[in-house]
Amino acid sequence: MVKRPTISDLARISGVSVATVDRVLNNRLPVREETARRVYETATDIGYHAAGLIKQRMRQELPEYRLGFLLLRGNDAFYGDFARELELAISRSQRFRGVATIDFASSLAPDEIASQMRRLAAKSRAIAVVGPDHPTLTAVVETLKARGQPVFSVLSDFAAGIREGYIGLDNRKVGRTAAWMISTA
Repeated sequence: MVKRPTISDLARISGVSVATVDRVLNNRLPVREETARRVYETATDIGYHAAGLIKQRMRQELPEYRLGFLLLRGNDAFYGDFARELELAISRSQRFRGVATIDFASSLAPDEIASQMRRLAAKSRAIAVVGPDHPTLTAVVETLKARGQPVFSVLSDFAAGIREGYIGLDNRKVGRTAAWMISTA
């Protein structure tokens, strides 16, 4: 019969004291993040019974952010998969505890997207949006930026120079690469 790992085993294998493991387990006194992470990874590796508790305690220390995402066509397989990947990435973040709110635009009408952006922004720290480059959306981004709320354009770039950032392909570079390939073929 295999002996269950003890707190002493965890401390020895992690290269820390039993007191440090106790502080990580019971969320007492500050422990450096890399030390707590090493204790957690070791606990997971050796099958320590409280590895889940250590992970939970480590996450309690992280700030919580509500992030809003506005994607297109909820019934589209691409955007459905993208939404699931966003939720997974946020749940696995080791820098913050995140809550993702994902909405889908029913059309590409700028007024409808702008309205959804405002609703989503009201309940989020930051938002990321797939939408057309249109003055109506740029105006919403300006308003949100003035309130200190970051807006990111995703997959389709809009509100250049105003939005916080763009996440997607650089279409100019893609076009140049395609032109180069065509000219050398």
